[in-house]
Amino acid sequence: MNKPQISPPPPLTPDDPWRRLGNLTQARIGLGRAGPALPTREVLAFGLAHAQARDAVHLPLAKDELAQQLRAAGQPVLQVQSRAPDRRSYLQRPDLGRRLATESAGLLSLHQSQADLAIVVADGLSALATQRQAVPLLQHLLPLLDGLRLAPLVIASQSRVALADEAGALLGARLVLILLGERPGLSSPDSLGAYLTYAPQVGCLDAARNCVSNIRPEGLPHPAAAHKLAWLIKAALRLKLTGVGLKDESEVGVLENAGNTTVRS
Repeated sequence: MNKPQISPPPPLTPDDPWRRLGNLTQARIGLGRAGPALPTREVLAFGLAHAQARDAVHLPLAKDELAQQLRAAGQPVLQVQSRAPDRRSYLQRPDLGRRLATESAGLLSLHQSQADLAIVVADGLSALATQRQAVPLLQHLLPLLDGLRLAPLVIASQSRVALADEAGALLGARLVLILLGERPGLSSPDSLGAYLTYAPQVGCLDAARNCVSNIRPEGLPHPAAAHKLAWLIKAALRLKLTGVGLKDESEVGVLENAGNTTVRS
């Protein structure tokens, strides 16, 4: 006599389709609930992410270590400071982070040249991002800029984006690129931003810049970011502008010949 087939008991926790979607993104989706509240694991994960973001804001930039890495790559390096004397002042007075300290301005004026591009590496709102992403990005970017005249690399502490305008003007560069840590998110405390400005001078508006953001392995990887930046740099020098007038068409040059379709480079 055949024994009756016994079905396995249902799982204690049913399969959640949001869990599969959640594995595809760092965004907080489908967190679930425990009664009227979030599950304990999500509360703890949120607390950890918030602590990491706060730490990223207050972590000081290891300037000497960064300078050593850049010099090892064969780049001359200058170190400067904004008018914000410390992190507290930097956070409370954004205007101080947009201008160079008097001594730093004097240092850069001694290195004025006819450079095509000046690159500033700064802490911004996440020194952690600068420490992790700046050198790998430059390792991919600099070989793509062969033929351009580069000013000495500048490492700036307590810096906002606009500090690059003054730095680029003092160095006599046609174009300035600043790499700095973006405001930390709850899933991305180490995201780097890159801002490009043609004819830099104190008082430039944000509309005159191009931005490439979320540069990190989990976001826009270093090789892809370097490709975009190299295209924008060369286009800016050719067209003599940046900002709203310069559209990112770095992907247009990808060869695509399907039938009679021709993509311009």
